[in-house]
Amino acid sequence: MGGTGVGGWRALVRCQLLGLVALAVVAVGGLVIGALLLLPIGVGFRLLPPAAAALRGLSDRYRTWTARWTGTAISPPEPLAPGRAERPRRRASAVLGDEGFWHDLRWAWLEPWFGGLLLAIPLALVEYGVFGALVQPFIWRLIDDGNWYAFIPVRSTPTMIAALALGLAFIAAGVRLAPVVLGLHARWSRRLLSAPRSTELARRVARLTDIRDESLDAQAAELRRIERDLHDGAQARLVALGMTLDEATRLLDGNGIDDTDLDAARALLRDVRETSARALQDLRDLVHGIQPPVLADRGLGDAVRSLALDSFLDVHVEARLPPGRLPAPVESAAYFAISESLANAAKHSGAQEVRITLTHEDARLQVTVTDDGHGGADLGRGTGLRGVQRRLGTFDGSLALHSPLGGPTTVTLEIPCASSSPKTSSCSGTG
Repeated sequence: MGGTGVGGWRALVRCQLLGLVALAVVAVGGLVIGALLLLPIGVGFRLLPPAAAALRGLSDRYRTWTARWTGTAISPPEPLAPGRAERPRRRASAVLGDEGFWHDLRWAWLEPWFGGLLLAIPLALVEYGVFGALVQPFIWRLIDDGNWYAFIPVRSTPTMIAALALGLAFIAAGVRLAPVVLGLHARWSRRLLSAPRSTELARRVARLTDIRDESLDAQAAELRRIERDLHDGAQARLVALGMTLDEATRLLDGNGIDDTDLDAARALLRDVRETSARALQDLRDLVHGIQPPVLADRGLGDAVRSLALDSFLDVHVEARLPPGRLPAPVESAAYFAISESLANAAKHSGAQEVRITLTHEDARLQVTVTDDGHGGADLGRGTGLRGVQRRLGTFDGSLALHSPLGGPTTVTLEIPCASSSPKTSSCSGTG
């Protein structure tokens, strides 16, 4: 969002909403502190679990709003799960031992002071601007010579017009600043509301375990596919080629060879040539499915341009990659992810034009594939992009899909990796 358009006003309304909800944060935070202070006399054991649950509800709402309004995802802590049937002391002890609860409490006391003051900046500019633009023109005659607006003494029509113009400028500045402030508030909220480091580490271990299992399954499936393609393709053609050569040899080795036998042998040898060509093409297709030669020889940028030339869609490629090569496994994963995205755009989206952008910044490869189709794509339907997501997960990468009804559809891929010279390469994604 930016500018003084609809996005700026929407951001301003959201700043106002967050500012109002901050009052509820103060109230619930005070309730939690009160429950903690009452623990020595026993009453706090009953008050603390519901107060902590209310605080978690508010912090979860902030996480949801931040992700929806700014795209800044905040990982939540583990849910508070004290059962209702447990004794009050045990439930309160579970809350006190939850690291996420203390993160929420820290946020509840810091948010109104720092987050609230930050959100107040665009709101104050707009409110003061409204006073100068809509109030000063009507009240300046009713007030004596002590009437000032900012640095302007409003004592005549020209100074009133100047105050009105300054008020409009304040309004425009507040609306323009609101999206920026909303983004800064999102970063502040992520710092305070992200799950504790221990929780993040546990989730990372679980995720890497799942990725390892999925990678082993995918590797086994890939080996089965290669074996099947070899058996049904090149191997079958080579067996047929050997049988045809045996038949041609039998004709040529026979006694009393006539013109008919020679013609038949020539025909069999032509079949041998055609069969060997088809077998060679099968092998090339198989190798291309494992590692395209253009990717191995020319790198990711030229390989994606080759994909664009092969597509019947109007594909524009912008590659802003460093001079060196990326790690070969990363290039391969990105290549097949882009290929799958192009195939989906061609088959399902009704798109006419696709734009592919490749960048490498801060040791991360980022790829965006945007088509002008009708949208409505869903990771939950089909297996193509889900397979790509699993493959990227091997490198600690991610796939994000944004496809509202009516389009456009944008697939964003991110893989942590370091560029290097053609002789050496390293990838930071799994460290």
